[in-house]
Amino acid sequence: MKALDRKLLRDLWQMKSQALAIALVVMCGVGTYIMFLTTLGALRATQDSYYRDYRFAEVFVTLKRAPQALLQRVQAIADVAQVETRVVAQVRLDMPAFAEPVTALMVSVSDAGRDGLNALHLRQGRLPAPGQFDEVVASASFAQAHGLQLGDRFGAILNGRRQALTLVGTALSPEFIQQMRPGSVFPDYKRFGVMWMGRRALGQAYDMEGAFNDLALSLRPGADSQAVIDRVDELLKPYGGLGAYGRKDQLSHRFLSQELQQLGTLASLFPVMFMGIAAFLLNVVIGRLVAMQREQIAVLKAFGYSNLAVLWHYLRMVSVIVVLGVVTGTALGLWLGKLLSDIYTAFYHFPYLMFRLQPGTLLEASAASLLAAGTGTVFAVWRAATLRPAQGMRPEPPAIYRETWIEQLGLKRWLSPPMRMIIRHIQRRALKSMLTVLGIAMACGIILTGLFQRDTVSYMVNIQFSMAQREDLSVTFTDPAAYRARFDLLGLPGVQHVEVFRAVPVRLRHGYLTYRTGIRGVEPGGDIARLLDADLRPVALPSEGILLTDYLAKLLDVRVGDRLTVEVLEGNRPVREATVVGLVREYLGVSGYMHLAALNQFMQEGPTISGAYLGVDSAQLAALYKRLKGMPRIAGLAERVQEIRNFNRVMDETMLFFTYVATVFAVIIAFGVIYNSARIGLTERGRELGSLRVLGFTRAEVAYILLGELGLLTLVAIPLGLWLGVGMCYYIAHTMQNDLFRVPVVLVPQTYAFACAVVLVSALLSGLAVRRRLDQLDLIAVLKSAE
Repeated sequence: MKALDRKLLRDLWQMKSQALAIALVVMCGVGTYIMFLTTLGALRATQDSYYRDYRFAEVFVTLKRAPQALLQRVQAIADVAQVETRVVAQVRLDMPAFAEPVTALMVSVSDAGRDGLNALHLRQGRLPAPGQFDEVVASASFAQAHGLQLGDRFGAILNGRRQALTLVGTALSPEFIQQMRPGSVFPDYKRFGVMWMGRRALGQAYDMEGAFNDLALSLRPGADSQAVIDRVDELLKPYGGLGAYGRKDQLSHRFLSQELQQLGTLASLFPVMFMGIAAFLLNVVIGRLVAMQREQIAVLKAFGYSNLAVLWHYLRMVSVIVVLGVVTGTALGLWLGKLLSDIYTAFYHFPYLMFRLQPGTLLEASAASLLAAGTGTVFAVWRAATLRPAQGMRPEPPAIYRETWIEQLGLKRWLSPPMRMIIRHIQRRALKSMLTVLGIAMACGIILTGLFQRDTVSYMVNIQFSMAQREDLSVTFTDPAAYRARFDLLGLPGVQHVEVFRAVPVRLRHGYLTYRTGIRGVEPGGDIARLLDADLRPVALPSEGILLTDYLAKLLDVRVGDRLTVEVLEGNRPVREATVVGLVREYLGVSGYMHLAALNQFMQEGPTISGAYLGVDSAQLAALYKRLKGMPRIAGLAERVQEIRNFNRVMDETMLFFTYVATVFAVIIAFGVIYNSARIGLTERGRELGSLRVLGFTRAEVAYILLGELGLLTLVAIPLGLWLGVGMCYYIAHTMQNDLFRVPVVLVPQTYAFACAVVLVSALLSGLAVRRRLDQLDLIAVLKSAE
C-alpha cells in the first residue's frame, strides 16, 4: 500500500466522527433530492401511461337528452378521433350497516367494452353481462370502504324506482381517479362512489333508450381542442347541453394535475434548498477541515510530492466521505420515494406504478455534492500548497488581537477576560464566524419550511370550517327546486336552522381570459354560511352585482367595478354581464356569489334553490339521516365534521408526509453543521487552548472560551435563521397558489420554539462531545510545539 493510501485511511479514521457528520449532511441533501424527483417522475409517468393505455377522453359534455343518431354528426366534426355516448345519473344507495345517506354516480358501460374511451381496469370480477339489469361494477375504493364482496346485494333508487343491485366486479377508471360528491372538495368513499351499469339497463331505467345524456370524445394529435368544443356546444345546444369542456377542466384530472403541480413545486424547491444548503455547508466545512492540515501538506511537499499529487490525495479523502453520503442518501431517497409513491398510488387508485430512478437524477445529486466538496478542497489545498515547505511546516503566526468595537463603546469593564477573548476571536476571524452563523441559520430556516405547512393546514381548517362554513350539514338537490323546499327541510327532525342557496354552473369572461366555475346565490344575513373579506370579517351581500373570490379575480384580471361576461351553462344558457362589486377570501376553490333574488332574476326564473345549509341537533342525527335516505330528490349530503376529517386525511396522506420527512432531514443537517463547527473550532484552536491550560486556566474556563464562542454564534444565528425560514415559507406559499386551494403562511409560536430548540439542543450535544475531547487535550504535545 502506498504511503498516501495509508495516510488517507489514517486520516479518515482519525476524523471519523466529523466525516460521519459531513456524510449525514450529504445524505440528507441527496436523499431529499432523490425522494422528490423519483416520486414526481413516477407519478407523471404513471399518469401518462394510464391515460394512454385506458384511452382517457379529451373532451366531455353533459346534456339533458339527445338522440343516438346525433352521434354521426359529432363524429363528423374535424379533428374528432373517437366518440362515446353514455347515460350518466346520480343515484341513491341503501348500503347495509351504514345509516347515513350514500350517493353514487352511475355510468353506463361502453358498448365497445374495453376498446372504448375511459376503459375500466378490473380489479375483481367482470363487467355487467348484456341483458342483466341488476348487475353493477363499483369503484374499488367505494367497495373497499364498505367491505363489499362479489355477489353482495344492496338497494338503489334509479329514477325514483327502488331496485336491488348485485356487485359483479370492482374497477378503476382514468376518469375517476378522484371521486368527489356534489358539494364536497375532497373524496369520501363511504358516502360517495362511482358505479358502472350496462348501457341498456341504465338507459331503460332513465328513459334513455336510443338516447344519451353524456358524451366523451378523443381528438387527433395536434387538434385544436377549443374549436372542437365550440362546434360540440353548437350541436348540443338544442338538446340542453351544459357546455363542453376539455380534459384540463375535468374535475378528477384537475385535482390530480394540481396535486402533481404542488408536488412539482415542492420538488423544485425543497431538493434545491437542501442540496444548495448541503453544498454550501460542505464547501465551508471541507475547506476548513483541509486547511487544518496545512503542516501535513507542507511535509508532503518537502518529501517531494507535487501540488497535483497532494491535491489528488485530499480530493480522494473528501470523495470517500461524499460518496458515503451519496450512497446512503440514494438508498434512503429511493426507499422514501417508493414509500411516498405508494401512498399516492393508493390515494389516487392507480392500477400500477412506474417507479424507477433516472440516471440523470443520481448524476445531478452526485455531481452537486462532489463539486461542492471538491471546490472547498481545491481552494484550501491550493492555499497551503503555494507556501514553501519550510514556511508551511511552521504553525501560523500568532494572531494579533485588538480591542473590539464593543469594548471601545465602554462595555469593556462589564466583560470578563474569557468573554473578551471570545469577542476578539470572533472579530479577528470575522469571515469564518459569519460563515458559521450563516450555516447554522440555514439549518434553522429549513426546519421552519418543513413545519409551516402543518400550521397552515390547521389554520385553513379553522377559517374554512369554523368561520365560513359553519353548517352541520349541507344538502344538494338532484334538480333546482322551488323555494318552498326550504320549509320542507325545516320540518325534518333535528333541523334547527336552514339557509338555502342556488348554484349555477357558468363560464366567466373578462377580455380574452375565461374560467369555468359556478355562481352561488345566497340569502343576505346568513349566519351559518358566511362570506369573509381579506381581514376575515363577514361581508355584507349586495343586492346587485357579483362577488368573486380574490384568487378568481386575479385569474380573470378583474377589480372591483369591472364588468364580467357570464355564460350560464344550464337551462336556456343565457349570456349576460355582471359588475364585480366586491372580493371575498377563500382558501379552498374559487367561485362567484350573488344575492339569491338577484341570481334568480339573472336566470329569469322564480324563487328557485339548489340546496341548503342546515343547523342540526346532533342528538337527532340518526333520525334525520333516516328521513333523508327516503327523499329521492336529495342528490348529495355533506357533514362538516366529516369534511374536516377528509381534509385532514388528504393532507396527512400527501403533502404533510414529505414535509415531516423534510423536517427530520433539516434536524440532521442542523446537528451536522453545529457539530462540525464545534469540532473544527477545537482543532483550529487546540494549541491556543492548550497553552491557556498550561498557563493555569481550568478546564471549565478553557471550555467556556471555546464553547462560549459557539454558543454566542448560535444565538446570533437563530434570529437570522428564523428570518430566512419565514422568507422561504413565503416563497413556497407563493409558488403553491392554484385554483383548488391556496396556502397562507401561518407559523405558530410552537413552530418557532421547535426550530430554536433543535438548534440549541444540537449546540448543547455538540458542546458536550467537544468538551469531552477538550478535557483530553494533550498538554505535553502543546509544550513541544514550536512557536
